[in-house]
Amino acid sequence: MNPLHSHTPTLPHSLDHARELDRQDPLARFRDEFVIDDPDLIYLDGNSLGRLPRRTAARLHEVIDHEWGKRLIRGWGEGWFTAPGRIGGKIARLIGAGADEVIVTDSTSVNVFKLVMAALAARPDRRKVVTDDLNFPSDMYLLQGAVRLAGPDYRLEVVRSEDGLIVSDEALAAAIDGDTALVALTHTAFKSGYVYDMAAITAMAHRAGALMLWDLCHSVGAMPLALNEAHVDLAVGCTYKYLNGGPGAPAFLYVRRDLQETLFSPIWGWFGQKRQFDMKLDYEPGPGLQRFLAGTPTLLSLAAVEPGVDLLLEAGIDRLRAKSVLQTEYLISLWEALLAPLGVTLNSPRDPSRRGSHVSLGHAEGLRIDRALIEEMNLIPDFRYPDNIRLGIAPLYTTFADIHEAVRRIRKVIVERLYEKYPVERPDVT
Repeated sequence: MNPLHSHTPTLPHSLDHARELDRQDPLARFRDEFVIDDPDLIYLDGNSLGRLPRRTAARLHEVIDHEWGKRLIRGWGEGWFTAPGRIGGKIARLIGAGADEVIVTDSTSVNVFKLVMAALAARPDRRKVVTDDLNFPSDMYLLQGAVRLAGPDYRLEVVRSEDGLIVSDEALAAAIDGDTALVALTHTAFKSGYVYDMAAITAMAHRAGALMLWDLCHSVGAMPLALNEAHVDLAVGCTYKYLNGGPGAPAFLYVRRDLQETLFSPIWGWFGQKRQFDMKLDYEPGPGLQRFLAGTPTLLSLAAVEPGVDLLLEAGIDRLRAKSVLQTEYLISLWEALLAPLGVTLNSPRDPSRRGSHVSLGHAEGLRIDRALIEEMNLIPDFRYPDNIRLGIAPLYTTFADIHEAVRRIRKVIVERLYEKYPVERPDVT
C-alpha cells in the first residue's frame, strides 16, 4: 500500500505524519549504514555528494593498513588490477547492462571526451553533434572542445528548452538528421530533474544513423536504468552522488558489447594496451573495454566506491526508486501547501515518471535563501542559477521527517525574511 495514500490518523502535513511514513519505510534501516555526525543537520545535497557509508571507512582502512601497508606491490595481483572491471560489473547491475560493458576509470569529464571522440571517429562522414541546453555545463564544454578538435567542418547544435524544464521530443527530432554523428544528453537534467525517455530518444538517434551517448550522473543509484533494453550505445556516470563513492571518486563508462571492438579511445595509455606487460613501444588497443582505460587506476578512491554500490544492490534499485517517488511526491505536496503561497515556484516536472530524485524550487531570492538555510538553519540544499534551490532526495538515508523539517525551515527563512542579511553577490561555490 502506498503510505502517502493510507488512512492515518495524523494530518498529512504534520510532523507526526512524516514520522509515521518513516515507520512504514522498508528501507529505513539503511540510514544507520551512514555516518551522521549531526542529527540536527538536514542534508539534501546527496545529488551532489553522497554521505559517507560506514563500510567505506572500514574498507579504506583495510586497503591502507593491509593491502598497501603489508602486501605492498603484491596488491596488484590480489585484486587491485581487476578492480575497475569488478566494480564496473556491479554498477552494470544498477543500469541494466552486462558486466563486461561497464568499467570504472578516470573522471566523468575524461570519459565523456573519450566516448565523444570515439563516436566521431566511428561516423567519419557526419559532421554534427546534437545536445540540448539542459545538459550539464561540463558536458557542454567537452562537446564544444571535441567539435573544435575534430576539425572546422564539425559543429554542435544545441536544442533549446522553451520553459527551462524540458526539451520536447519534437524539438530534438527536428535537430537530428543525416549529418548527425552523435546525440549526447543528460538523462536527468541537473537543474529541473527532468528525465528523458531513454529508449525513445535512443531510437530516434538510431533512426537517423547516429550514435547515442547518455550522461547518467543524476540518475544512477536513484532509479532503475535499462541500457541494454534501450539499445544504448554509450554512457558515462559519476560515483560520488547517489553511489556515495566520495569526493573526486572515479567515474564509469559503458560501451555496448557489439561496439567495443570497433571504437577506439583517443587517449592511449598503458592500462589500455593489449598485453601491457610485454612493454612493447607501439600501441595496440586491448580487447573489449580495456581499450578505454588509460593510466594507472586511483586505487584508494576506487576502493571507496565499492561499499556504496554494494549498499544500493542490497537495498534494491526498484525499492529505492519507489521510495524516491514517494518522497519527492511528499515534498511537492508540502511545497504546494506551505511554500507556494509564499511565491515559491516548482521548477521540476509534476509527473514523477519524468522526474528524478531531486526537486527544484524557485524564488527570486533563491541564492540568499540558500545561504540562510546553510549558515543559519542547519539545512544543506544547493543552488543553481538563476533561482533554483535544489533539494536532493537520497532514499538510502533521507527520511520523511527530514523533508518535513526542511520545508519548515525554508518557510521560516522566507516568512521572517532571514535571507535579507545575506549579500546578493555570487559566492565562488554554490
